Amino acid sequence: MGWIKEILINGQSWITAFHIIAVVCWFAALFYLPRLFVYHAMSDDEISNERFKVMERKLYRGIATPSMIATVALGIALFSIYPDYFRSAAWFHIKVALVILLIAYHYTCFYLLKQFRDDKNTRSHVFYRWFNEVPVIMLIGIVIMVVVKPF
Repeated sequence: MGWIKEILINGQSWITAFHIIAVVCWFAALFYLPRLFVYHAMSDDEISNERFKVMERKLYRGIATPSMIATVALGIALFSIYPDYFRSAAWFHIKVALVILLIAYHYTCFYLLKQFRDDKNTRSHVFYRWFNEVPVIMLIGIVIMVVVKPF
């Protein structure tokens, strides 16, 4: 197991770089998917309805979910390099809690996507406009925890 840790330490910059790339891709998808929900909720013709279903499915399956998986896997890899440091850092625990909430948001998006897919959406575009702000709040909290480390 020591050789795995050595590889991780030597590759820490690469792991960090790919972790940041995955985070950016995940947030891009989480910002755009609810925006599609806004427009989908406002659409009233069958062609638009079907087009939004395809866009939402492809965004969720092709970008959001793979990016989430990469973000979490690379985050675990970074944690495994210096686990004692991270275990004792309060900012890290808050960051992990925010990431867990973000994962819950991700799966809430999937639930809402299925509602649209099955033509069972009952929420207005106004709901989705507010729903779209949740990942912004998470992003602010996560970035502050990682960069400022206030705790």
